[in-house]
Amino acid sequence: MPIEKTDIETFLKLSKEFPVLDVRSPGEFIHAHFPDAHSVPLFTDVQRKIIGTAYKKQSRKIAVEIGINYFSERMKSIQKEVIKITEARREKKTENSEATSRQPAFLLYCWRGGMRSETVAWLLSLYGYDIYVLKGGYKTFRRWTLKQFEKEYQFKILGGYTGSGKTEVLKEIKKEGASVVDLEGLANHRGSSFGSLGQYAQPSQEMFENLLALELSRQVNGHSVSEKTIWLEDESRHIGSVGFPQTFWKQMQNSPLYFIDIPFQERLNYIVNNYGNFDKEELTTCILNIQKRLGGLETKNALQFLGEGNVKGCFEILIRYYDKLYQNGLVKREKLPVLLNKIACNNVDQNNARFLINTD
Repeated sequence: MPIEKTDIETFLKLSKEFPVLDVRSPGEFIHAHFPDAHSVPLFTDVQRKIIGTAYKKQSRKIAVEIGINYFSERMKSIQKEVIKITEARREKKTENSEATSRQPAFLLYCWRGGMRSETVAWLLSLYGYDIYVLKGGYKTFRRWTLKQFEKEYQFKILGGYTGSGKTEVLKEIKKEGASVVDLEGLANHRGSSFGSLGQYAQPSQEMFENLLALELSRQVNGHSVSEKTIWLEDESRHIGSVGFPQTFWKQMQNSPLYFIDIPFQERLNYIVNNYGNFDKEELTTCILNIQKRLGGLETKNALQFLGEGNVKGCFEILIRYYDKLYQNGLVKREKLPVLLNKIACNNVDQNNARFLINTD
């Protein structure tokens, strides 16, 4: 069966249909990878280090010999892992009533598109799979990723004070057919000191960039970036431990802002309902994380309310703090030559999306 080396654009198109295998070491994969890729490492982290050391201190020939020995031990297990991936995808396609008549194929990449991907490609081709190897490997994908943030997108930014239910509004906008990128979903964080509660661990900075770049590309979906409007939630430069590339962040700041203005008490009730049931120790840790900015007295009062079971009193202090931060951001935003729309809404409701869907 054929082995074909392909460019990044073709690779991206094929990845929508066929599984992607990352044959780098587990450590490389964990740090960052092509989104939705399966980790099928040719070598372990330790083996990769041994081969690399042999290459530098001894010779390429010795390094290759060591690699061949490791590969001979790994061959059968690679095939078993690939069979599991194939069966899982076949079951998923059957459930979704999708056609399964095409020749089974895999996309492969290693770090530079060299010996590791070529070795696994050769092995899988023997089992009858069509194989597509990404030219230049993961490094090619990273270059593509960073280029996505240099493009001039047409963004609409949804803003609002803490507790405005912006994420739910964006979900409703998406249901109506608009293009939406869920930044907080990609970051596994809701944006404040309390944003990690109930979330999975955040991706690395590099992985976050990979996820964001691919999602932007999927939303544009072949259109010119100047023709496709994409909705984003208004965010700080960082969401938890990950941040936005500078060029992307500037675009967000210079894009039209649609601010849903919801009464304080409505937002307070929403926050209490969404965060009030978390463990008190977790909430205490989140409060202590911002104590220098919150101030000693306000921190003390918030913790006291929390200890007494007065969750609403505790969050009232915190929301007023975050409102001041957001107000400062709005003042800076109003100085920029961009559209700033304030939309009055009576309560926190995903149906507030109807005020935004047909905005010009």
